[in-house]
Amino acid sequence: MTELTRRSMLTSAAALGAAAMTPINSEPAHASAPAANQQAPGFYRYKVGDYEITVVTDGANTRPLEDNYIINQKKEDVNAALAAAFMEKDKVTIRYSPIVVNTGSKLIVIDTGTGEANFERSKGAAGQFQKNLKAAGIDRNAVDMVVISHFHGDHVNGLLTADNKPAFPNAEILVPAPEWKFWMDDGEMSRASAGRMQDLFASNRRVFDALGRKVTPYEMGKEVAPGITAVATHGHSAGHTSHVIASGSGKVFVQADVTNLPQLFVRNPGWHASFDQDPKMAEEVRRKIYDMLAAEKMMVQGFHYPFPALAYVEKTSTGYREIPVPWSPTL
Repeated sequence: MTELTRRSMLTSAAALGAAAMTPINSEPAHASAPAANQQAPGFYRYKVGDYEITVVTDGANTRPLEDNYIINQKKEDVNAALAAAFMEKDKVTIRYSPIVVNTGSKLIVIDTGTGEANFERSKGAAGQFQKNLKAAGIDRNAVDMVVISHFHGDHVNGLLTADNKPAFPNAEILVPAPEWKFWMDDGEMSRASAGRMQDLFASNRRVFDALGRKVTPYEMGKEVAPGITAVATHGHSAGHTSHVIASGSGKVFVQADVTNLPQLFVRNPGWHASFDQDPKMAEEVRRKIYDMLAAEKMMVQGFHYPFPALAYVEKTSTGYREIPVPWSPTL
């Protein structure tokens, strides 16, 4: 029997230490991999009944927080809300999440993002919709319908390619009737205030004139396609419209801009954004819709929510709270 002594144990330990420092082979170590410096394509799928919904990000724009971003709150209060949500002060990042609904018989896009031309202007930060649509395996030429919620640039500019051609050449373009009536009214345009409103009139005329004004206006409370119903949520704009997608027992509320950043406007529904056309009406609609979402425990697809922009809502003592739907690896 081998006797273990203090000397033999120390000798063995020294030998093991030397062996550990000896390379297993003489090949040189590989250099670390270079950084990718880009995100993976941004799309996410989920089911509502028999319908398949693909959320396709258009990216995001970051800009300085303006003094009047919230017209009925001090800037320091807005900064405090940003900080409480672990977001950077003095900046707002606006995200854009159009969706594609595959009903089995129709391929329907709801809103179109900031437009391909914005990809270069923003250095790739936004204007990503067509790029990510392609990555998701969706052919723009196969889209049957494009449903627009309202006529702000981050929702309609994607109707055109970077060279001002129709981005969805084979699709019927559906627009809210009251929104179309307002923005195409020459009298309303003549009364528009200088700055943002005049710019919106000019931009909308540019987009829809490039399409030859070939659109189909749709009415509130009616189906724009099987299982997709228009809901009047005016206030953010004259004819701002949301949509309920329903199939079987599944249902999701596609809210467009009932709220913008959820960290600000969901949690503080009484805050009035400078870009709401009728802030008081927008607040009334926001509270009504969010009371309904909380009561019915209905999923909400928020155009400006963090990607993939899908959540539930619950009431709090001061407003509401968005609860992201967990990511699922399967459909």
